Amino acid sequence: MTVLPDDGLSLAAEFPDATHEQWQRLVEGVLRKSGKEVSGEAAEDALSTKLEDGLTTRPLYTAPETAPDTGFSGFPGFPPFVRGGRAEGSAASGWDVRQRIAGTDPVRVNDAALADLENGTTSLWLAVGDAGLPAEGLARALEGVYLDLAPVSLDPGAQFTEAARALLALYAERAVAPEAAHASLGADPLGHEARTGEALDLAEAAALAADTAAWPHVRALTVDALPYHEAGGSAAEELGLSLATGVAYLRALTEAGLSTEAAFGELEFRYAATADQFLTIAKLRAARRLWARIAEACGAPAAGAQRQHAVTSPVMMTRRDPWVNMLRTTVACMAAGVGGADAVTVLPFDQELGLPDAFARRISRNTSTILLEESHLARVIDPAGGSYYVEQLTDELAHAAWEFFQAVEKAGGQAAALRSGLVADRLAATWAARSKKLATRREPVTGVSEFPHLSEKPVVREPAPAPLTGGLPRVRRDEAYEALRARSDVHLETTGARPTVFLAALGPAAAHTARATFASNLFQAGGITPVHDPVSVTPETAAAAYAASGADGMAVLCSSDALYEEQAGAVAAALRSAGATTVFLAGRPGTAAAAVDEYVFAGCDAIAVLSSVLDRMGVAS
Repeated sequence: MTVLPDDGLSLAAEFPDATHEQWQRLVEGVLRKSGKEVSGEAAEDALSTKLEDGLTTRPLYTAPETAPDTGFSGFPGFPPFVRGGRAEGSAASGWDVRQRIAGTDPVRVNDAALADLENGTTSLWLAVGDAGLPAEGLARALEGVYLDLAPVSLDPGAQFTEAARALLALYAERAVAPEAAHASLGADPLGHEARTGEALDLAEAAALAADTAAWPHVRALTVDALPYHEAGGSAAEELGLSLATGVAYLRALTEAGLSTEAAFGELEFRYAATADQFLTIAKLRAARRLWARIAEACGAPAAGAQRQHAVTSPVMMTRRDPWVNMLRTTVACMAAGVGGADAVTVLPFDQELGLPDAFARRISRNTSTILLEESHLARVIDPAGGSYYVEQLTDELAHAAWEFFQAVEKAGGQAAALRSGLVADRLAATWAARSKKLATRREPVTGVSEFPHLSEKPVVREPAPAPLTGGLPRVRRDEAYEALRARSDVHLETTGARPTVFLAALGPAAAHTARATFASNLFQAGGITPVHDPVSVTPETAAAAYAASGADGMAVLCSSDALYEEQAGAVAAALRSAGATTVFLAGRPGTAAAAVDEYVFAGCDAIAVLSSVLDRMGVAS
């Protein structure tokens, strides 16, 4: 035991250790003040958060509560690789800053690639095939790129053989030594099937891997989990399906004659990084642990260091107020780096609007640069390791993912699960549950469902190549609200004004501000302009105020419960006399029930309410 010298800084040494039970009693007291009479474990449960996959995050984690098998899982670079696939982590050079370039014109792709590489990007991720460059355009797109210094990752879809041959021919033409070439050829037959419904031959991908044996740092296959994430899958489902895909590829590779160790070396895994930083960190750590378990079961434990490429989540990106996407991708990039990803792609903030412009691309690559160079994020190996919360979340997520992986294997493997509908049905159920949280704003989307900005000028970009479709759907968190906003946009174009609702605030600002702010945010999320002028109304002034507002038949009472009891009936009658067909009350259902028609409140189904309001206002769908 190491004894530290007495430096005069005793800090908390003079205080007795606090116990978990003491903390629980303090929690009980706080909850009691809010009207909840709970004690012990129930008090902690009241402060816990339910996640997908049956997981729960608790308000406090301590060493005794952490499962023994999560205990700071080994060392970086050694099985089970939870703490990183490399012994030095990313501390030597940081993660690979991999920039995605979409587009069909080789000249424009080349301009973007050179600009990216000159300004902080360390590798390129190129869309090739039906949704990107033609394979024969690779040479022009990579003109001036030092291929012995800049790794290239391909996203070729069904054309993986043609794209791979074109890239390898380019290496040979430019006399790049085999050991100097670092690339990912991107063959992903099962990922392509998930995207498009088109089945490809796994044997062709395996043959490609066999043909690249002379290129030691060229990986032939990619296990892309983004199709499952973009279809609404949870973190455990994303992991479970990636494991099933990886195992299917291992079988095909070994059947093609590769050794088990060589087969593991041909795979790169791609995962989504979201703005839920702790879940992203745990997901990447759990992915390495799970893949190491598979390597162990295959008799090649040393080959189980999973190569990971993290991409900031397309699902979290919004089309309205897209500037907020910069904040989301910053958090996601940080989480990917802390989680130990080998390569990180930060999607530009305008990704969902078309082809990103130069400014957006600069911000996306500089996000990694700031985290690496200014925040020194890569100077610590596995910085989240040892956190009781992260270690336990990693463990619980790993078990949930392994359970789903086993279910897929029992169903016949990844290909069979895709074709039977098992994957689609499971992901659809997960997304349906999450959609309820989005609709009720339990999962807020800043700039969309919370604090929308109706007067902001839209961001316009050149159209991007159409994404591959035909398989699993692509979902976005903003999609239901985007549909409402689109209806409002059309109404604005055809009538010259957005649909309008009148906020009838009662009493002083202290009484109505909270609920008026709530109602204002709620209706703006549907593209409906709230009019809160005058600041406060009375039964005598409500009718004139409503008439002057230009509201389309809708009014909302906003105040305290006490003032509702005193004034709601009279004000609602005045509003109806002036033409209001529906009077809402911002507050608990049942309050002043005789006076109003409907309620809006925290936790109400905002999508249903706003859709109904737009319908009654005559806004075309």
